[in-house]
Amino acid sequence: MRSVMMAAMLMAVPAVVAALSGRALGAERAAALVRAADGAETELPIRSIVLFRSGVGYFERRGEVKGDARAELSFETEQINDIIKSMVILDLDGGRIDAVRYNSKEPLERRLRSFGVDISRAPTIADLFMQLRGSRVSITTVDGPVEGTILGVETRPVPGAMRGAEPEAPVNQQFVNLVTEAGVRSVMIASISSFRFTDGELQEELSRALGALAEQRSEHEKTVDLSFSAGGDANAARRVIVGYVHEMPVWKTSYRLILPEARTGEAGAGRKQSFTLQGWAVVENTTDQDWENVRLSLASGRPVSFTMDLYQPLFTQRPVAPVPVLAGVGPRIYEGAMSMQRMAATAAAPAAADSSNMRFRKEADGAGARSDGEIVELGRELSGQDMIDYAAQAQAAAGSAGETFMYTVDAPVTLERQRSAMLPIVTTPVEGRRVSIYNEQSFARHPMRGVEFTNASDLMPGPVSVMDGASYAGDAQIPHTSREQTRLLSYAVDLDVVARAEARGNEEIVGIKIVDGLLLVQRKARMGSVYTFANNDRERGRLLLVEHPRMEGWTLVEPRDAPESTETLVRFEKELGAGETAELAVTWEQVRSEQATLAEFGLETLLVYAKQGKASQAVVDAFKKAASIQARVQEAQRVQQSLDVRRAGIREDQERIRQNMNSVDRNSDLYRRYVAKFSEQETELERVAAEWQAAEQTKRAAEEELRAFLRDLDVN
Repeated sequence: MRSVMMAAMLMAVPAVVAALSGRALGAERAAALVRAADGAETELPIRSIVLFRSGVGYFERRGEVKGDARAELSFETEQINDIIKSMVILDLDGGRIDAVRYNSKEPLERRLRSFGVDISRAPTIADLFMQLRGSRVSITTVDGPVEGTILGVETRPVPGAMRGAEPEAPVNQQFVNLVTEAGVRSVMIASISSFRFTDGELQEELSRALGALAEQRSEHEKTVDLSFSAGGDANAARRVIVGYVHEMPVWKTSYRLILPEARTGEAGAGRKQSFTLQGWAVVENTTDQDWENVRLSLASGRPVSFTMDLYQPLFTQRPVAPVPVLAGVGPRIYEGAMSMQRMAATAAAPAAADSSNMRFRKEADGAGARSDGEIVELGRELSGQDMIDYAAQAQAAAGSAGETFMYTVDAPVTLERQRSAMLPIVTTPVEGRRVSIYNEQSFARHPMRGVEFTNASDLMPGPVSVMDGASYAGDAQIPHTSREQTRLLSYAVDLDVVARAEARGNEEIVGIKIVDGLLLVQRKARMGSVYTFANNDRERGRLLLVEHPRMEGWTLVEPRDAPESTETLVRFEKELGAGETAELAVTWEQVRSEQATLAEFGLETLLVYAKQGKASQAVVDAFKKAASIQARVQEAQRVQQSLDVRRAGIREDQERIRQNMNSVDRNSDLYRRYVAKFSEQETELERVAAEWQAAEQTKRAAEEELRAFLRDLDVN
């Protein structure tokens, strides 16, 4: 039954699918053509592309139109949000730009429910008939055609087939009831072979609903329609520009750094030399269109770029208010009146977009020119000069657009879809030095061979293949480098130089004084390393760049100055001749002050520092006087502690006597002896208390004298 129903429903699908398929197959052509009202077609090709390192590209199409014209641009569905957000359309010769139209991305189920025939839930024939009650339908059955108006659908039992002499059990079957000219007629749905709605508009709604289903299955591409209207002479050609931004792969760079050949016995390690830097840009055409003779620019900047779902329709939830109705007439109890608030929905008019033309390229002279030289002889080994003279020369002009550095390829670029290309963009001499870079944290045993060069133009991050003459020497990586910025690159381990680093450090007291009654002790700490380098190369010297960790809050005392420093390290230069051994000592110093009480610092220790010249005699004398007063305080405290011990012993003995007195006859001699002993102890406690108070007065007097002495005491 379901197969019969689906066959009937899909009668309109072939035409819809064919139309959609033809549209998809013609997407590339549609994206390149503008159709005028009279049927004439003109091209609207891509003429300019700017690729950014933020993952987007700006595409600009240019062409001519006459009269009223319409262009169809085809994009991947994922690009539609970027197109809506960024599209710029210009009619340069007085025409008018009408609305930009594209198919809605309304949820499929919601779209299907909007048609006159709701097929959102894949209805059966019975469901379809119930949904369209009152519609006229023409049905073909095994018994012939029937035409009428749908009254409804019912289910009733039908006698089963005969099995021998006995019929099978009844089977429930669905019947559609039709109102015909001859009356109401029931047709068993299972006997229907085909049907159609005689209402043309209803049949068209079914076809459109099926078309929406077919379109949903081809969601890879979407078409954007542009409309241009003539503002004057309909036969005059008008120039139009369409620009937009959408996601593109980040363009990449790779470089070749060619060093002049190092000659045996050459003097002047680390001297300035001229290197040659060659740069290539790697671009990918991941679109579905070929790029033919486009003006390609590569921007170094990273403009802010984000995506926003502008394509998906948004529906807000609105409150449901009950419809006010009059209560039925009859006996009832009246309640207090309830006021109904009126809900008003205000639709915000879409703000007009501020379209401004995106202009790029503020060109400068290209860096580097191809050298004139003889053709390399076949069979001869390549030299470093050959690498410079006969390599690919730059084919891009370096310039700026606003605050963005940009390379614009000189010749138009052609790149087929889904293909990549390498384009030479830089060939320029750079001034630099050969160096050996040592960093104990990176490689403790040997330094790294490297170069230090000053860049003559903006360079993008990328890998660098270093060629020593015509020989491959190693790889390096360069970060973003601005014009005239100096960079270090390391490309190989310098095995001819052996390095050793030895850490060292010490701390000592360099001064003692009294400030506000407290001892102020100054300590000086020194930390650093001693680097030893041995050059086993008997023919060439080295210029060593030694990187040492930067110590915040410390002062560099050896060497006094560092040629370079960064946020985390400092660099020192050291000449190392052929076959020589050299040392480099790096020392940091920090002086800090610590406070200490007189009691924490012994007189004997202070006298030792005084003999070393780190404490003056005035400090020693003041310390002695303060120590003698402090000794009186301590002596009074010792006396009090001794008296506390005596008092505790007496009270413990009294507690023992009390317990014994409770168990002895009050008229006995032993009881009288206990009373006499208790009386003597009370007298002793009074004497102890008096002595303790005297010691307390002595201690307080000494403490006050010490405070008065130390108050505002400053002795150097």
